[in-house]
Amino acid sequence: MMGNGSEQTIRFDPAEFKSLKVWNVSFEDGQQAMLYKLGNEWMQHNESELDSHSLLMVGAQIDHSLL
Repeated sequence: MMGNGSEQTIRFDPAEFKSLKVWNVSFEDGQQAMLYKLGNEWMQHNESELDSHSLLMVGAQIDHSLL
């Protein structure tokens, strides 16, 4: 569920950006974001516009999928 209360299917693909391991995230509604992790904290590329709750939820889903 996203910060606005809607549920969406997300797709995330690993990639590299300026020597960082990143995940390109795509949402059903066409929104896209680039996420990366510094230590234990999920961050987003400055052009991505996820709210902090959505960022943490997507990051947790990526972490879960990597286990």
